[in-house]
Amino acid sequence: MSDNTSSLRSPLGRARGLGSAKDGTHHWWAQRVTAIALIPLLLWFVASIVSLAGAPLPAVQAWIASPISAVLLLSLIVAVFHHAQLGLQVVIEDYVHAEGVKLVLLLAVKGAAWLFGGIAAFSVLKIAFGG
Repeated sequence: MSDNTSSLRSPLGRARGLGSAKDGTHHWWAQRVTAIALIPLLLWFVASIVSLAGAPLPAVQAWIASPISAVLLLSLIVAVFHHAQLGLQVVIEDYVHAEGVKLVLLLAVKGAAWLFGGIAAFSVLKIAFGG
């Protein structure tokens, strides 16, 4: 379409084809669900850490190795890194206007979330299974 013709299109016509509104809805819900999940997980984690203050290393390792603690720690890791990635994605999309830079930053944030989340999960699993 030529520049002349596109200038005659309405704002709605120009917006069509730029993506589905459903994507934004999913992203919004994912942020809210992870935020809500983080409330009890973080309260549990802080209370657990406070109760373990000053405990010897074998006691902390035994706590991590217990099935409930390991599952809750893994859930916390997934929720934290996913929530952080979603939040940073919104900031990048809103404030970075150069498309190339935006793409690189979005990929870097997603990659960092996967990398550090994976390292954290691997650490919990290694301790939990006594490796």
